[in-house]
Amino acid sequence: MRRISKLTRVAVGVASLALAATACGGTSGDNGDSGGSKEDLGLAIAYDIGGKGDQSFNDAAFAGLTKAKDEFGYKTADVEPTEGETDADKEQRLASLARQGYNPVIGVGFAYGPAMKAVAAKYPKTTFGIVDSVVEGDNVASLVFAEEQASYLAGVAAAKATKTNTVGFVGGVDIPLIHKFQAGYEQGVKATNPKVKVIPQYLTQTAEEGGFSSPDKGKAAAEGQIEKKADVIYQAAGLSGQGVIEAAAKAKVWAIGVDSDQYKQEALAAYKDYILTSALKDVGGAVYALAESVEDGKPLTGTQVFDLKVDGVGLSESNPKMAEIAGLTDAVNKAKEGIIDGSIQVKTD
Repeated sequence: MRRISKLTRVAVGVASLALAATACGGTSGDNGDSGGSKEDLGLAIAYDIGGKGDQSFNDAAFAGLTKAKDEFGYKTADVEPTEGETDADKEQRLASLARQGYNPVIGVGFAYGPAMKAVAAKYPKTTFGIVDSVVEGDNVASLVFAEEQASYLAGVAAAKATKTNTVGFVGGVDIPLIHKFQAGYEQGVKATNPKVKVIPQYLTQTAEEGGFSSPDKGKAAAEGQIEKKADVIYQAAGLSGQGVIEAAAKAKVWAIGVDSDQYKQEALAAYKDYILTSALKDVGGAVYALAESVEDGKPLTGTQVFDLKVDGVGLSESNPKMAEIAGLTDAVNKAKEGIIDGSIQVKTD
């Protein structure tokens, strides 16, 4: 495998990835790392907590898989997690996909870190990818994002949209990855209007407690923040975020989506009028970029950073009501320019 010694930035437009609704299966084959013949199939992804249908993180990965399948005409596979699974379960899942001949094999989420490290060493002829974590390995691409930059833009939008000068943040799990979302959001709010109060809340301390997979927890958290006068709530909570959006719509206040453009999600159509915007994270683009590199015979490895400069993160503009809020669009555009040219340094914690 070709090793990339410096960060490689790959841009694949978020808007070009439309979410699909059906899964794609795969067939068996001999991986051949011990010297036997090998039939390369295509891209395989193993989902994070919440699985397909979260209208967010996992569905964005599936969009990348769908695009690769359509363009390259090969077999693909996408595999769901199981409740209460261990690292050994994840390791077995990744190894099974590699053994069948899928290439590349991508673990969607930082939870695949230990399993990825173990499996990649056993299948050196397979390219592996992991989203939201850095795993060392000659055949591993670590697909990471500047979530704090998109969250900063979300904070700018929230500060412009609030009428109560109180906004909320709901994080799925209290971990460093989600701290990046909170840090960027709070910085964007305060830089835009120091008078705005931010109410942060995390649903659980660990993923196993359901912080990323419990819409009821998200709904209850949002209801509590609305009682405290929050009229814009940004959620970074995976499937749990659907509950936040539902609560916001019921109370007729703004929700800000995450990862995918949630204004466009069919499952959230009933609430779309109250989804102000979404902090985009082009997981689908990263998944597709890795698949394309393998297809071209030049597989990406090492750390791949997706930030505002390459449109790897951003802020959606689908809701026409954004343009009706005085100063919002101009403020977001100015903040984006500042982040890209370096005049605005966004915190990660």
